[in-house]
Amino acid sequence: MDDSELDRRIVLATQAGLPLTVEPFQAIGEALGEQPGRILERFRAMQADGRVRRIAAVPNHYALGYTANGMSVWDVDDEQVDALGEQLGHMDCVTHCYRRPRRLPLWPYNLFAMVHGHTREEVLARVAEIHALLGAACRAHDVLFSTAILKKTGLRIGA
Repeated sequence: MDDSELDRRIVLATQAGLPLTVEPFQAIGEALGEQPGRILERFRAMQADGRVRRIAAVPNHYALGYTANGMSVWDVDDEQVDALGEQLGHMDCVTHCYRRPRRLPLWPYNLFAMVHGHTREEVLARVAEIHALLGAACRAHDVLFSTAILKKTGLRIGA
């Protein structure tokens, strides 16, 4: 089987997720009749050329009991936003953090940090920690709590 066809079959076999096993590449290899090393090699090739951006776990926070999930949004100085974002990204309470352009005059926020918690009070306490870290660099902030579960999916192709 050439690389192109194998890549397509790997994507088809994994588009709903990697097998939940200790050795997922072995399981994929067995399903496709290939050695696990070749499966891993093809994943690396697809990552190198950008067809696969990353391989990561996507936890279902609700299933884990984190039902109060808030996206904290911050208006900080553009010259400091990257450094501040780095700091927020290292906080245990922040699962992901990124910079976005402002949409003035309605949306002044340029720094986003997701915080998960069991209760809204827990999330707000963590947001207070972030606020304390940002200090005077924070001009305004808000928290947007999730009201619905949105299913995250990756690449999907037909058979």
